Amino acid sequence: MIRSMTGYGRAEAAGARTILSVECKSVNHRHLDVSLKLPRVLGAFEADARRLIQAAVQRGRIDVSSAVTAAEGTVLNPLTVNVAQAKEYAEAARTLAQALGLGDGPSLGWVMAQSGVLTREEQAPLAPEEAWPLLERALSAALAELVERRETEGRALGQELAGLGTTLAGHVDTVAQRAPMAVERRAVRLRERMQAMLAGAEIDQARLATEIAVWADKTDVSEELARLRAHLTQLTALLTGDGPVGRPLDFLIQEINREVNTIGSKADDLEISQAVIAAKSTLEKVREQVANLE
Repeated sequence: MIRSMTGYGRAEAAGARTILSVECKSVNHRHLDVSLKLPRVLGAFEADARRLIQAAVQRGRIDVSSAVTAAEGTVLNPLTVNVAQAKEYAEAARTLAQALGLGDGPSLGWVMAQSGVLTREEQAPLAPEEAWPLLERALSAALAELVERRETEGRALGQELAGLGTTLAGHVDTVAQRAPMAVERRAVRLRERMQAMLAGAEIDQARLATEIAVWADKTDVSEELARLRAHLTQLTALLTGDGPVGRPLDFLIQEINREVNTIGSKADDLEISQAVIAAKSTLEKVREQVANLE
C-alpha cells in the first residue's frame, strides 16, 4: 500500500483518575525523524514509545506529543489546609495586636497567605502499573489513524503517478515510432549533401553506406528505449506493490532521466526532440509527487 508522508492522528485512553491523550503529525522528510514529547511521568517509556512509532512508519518527520489530564469529577493534587498551623498564626497575630494596642485582629486572607497553611498534595497522576498500558493504547490508536490518512493520500498520489507513467510511456512510444524514420531521413540528407558537394560526380555507394551506418550507430536509441520500457514496467510494479516505495522510486527516476537525456543528446529529429522535452516535463512532475511518498 502506497503511503504519503503527511498525516495526522489523535487518540485518548482513560485511566482510573486520568485521561492520556496522544497527538501525531507527520510531514515530508528524506529519512525517518521522530520528535517525541512525553510528560515527566511517562519519561521512562520513551524508548518503548519510539519502537512503536518506528514499527508504524518508515519515513517522514513525525512529531508526537502526549498530555495527561484529570478525568471528569477527579481532582489531581488537591489542596489541603493545615488548620493547626493556621490557628497558631492567628493566635500569634492577635497577641501581637493586643501588645501593640491595635484593635484589628488578623484577616482570613492574611492567615491563608502564611507559609504552610495551604499546601497542594503531590500525587502521581498515573499509577506505575497503568502508565505504559495507557500510553501504548493511546499511541497505537493515534498512529493507526495517522497511517490510515497517509494511506488515503497515498492512494490518490498513486493514481496520479500511474497517469503520469502512462503519459511518459506515450512519449517513449513517440520516440520509438519516429526513430526509424529519422534514420531514413538522415540517410537521404547525407546523400543529398554529398551530391551537392561533389557537384554531380559519381558517388561511391559503398562509402556512402558506411557513412550512413556510422551515423545511424551514433544516433541509434534502441538500447535506451529498451531500458526505458523496462524502467516504466518497474514503475508500474512499484506503484501496485506493497511497502514503502519512496526511495526505490527516487532511484528509478534518476535512471529514467539518464536514458531520456541520452536520447535527447542523440536526437536528430524535431519530433523526437519535442518528445524528449515533453518526457522531461512529465518526469519532473513524477519527481515532485514521489517526494511526498513514504
